[in-house]
Amino acid sequence: QVQLAESGGGLVQPGGSLRLSCVASGTIFSIVDMAWYRQAPEKQRELVATITGGGIPKYADSVKGRFTISRDIVKRTTYLQMDTLGPEDTAVYYCNVRGRRDSYYAPILDYWGQGTQVTVSS
Repeated sequence: QVQLAESGGGLVQPGGSLRLSCVASGTIFSIVDMAWYRQAPEKQRELVATITGGGIPKYADSVKGRFTISRDIVKRTTYLQMDTLGPEDTAVYYCNVRGRRDSYYAPILDYWGQGTQVTVSS
């Protein structure tokens, strides 16, 4: 019943910028944190950035200083602003949300989006 919808991916030249969005829908009582992962061809999925319910961001070393994660907790949306993109950033980007569905006493569950393709190339 809980669904995540990513958007904003596409083709961009090296040095360019892109902004990804992820909207959570369905019956989520509260969101613990939100995150962005990515998976390049032939590689493992890796964590890119996270943001807690308190708004504290964390970044992978490879994107620190170039990417910015933010969220609108009321709209249940997280954003990933990506600047100074390079070919190494080419991957499918996935949104991840951890939250409680029914109440504060419910277990924390993980939800994943379908992914959005980001290609950095001349």
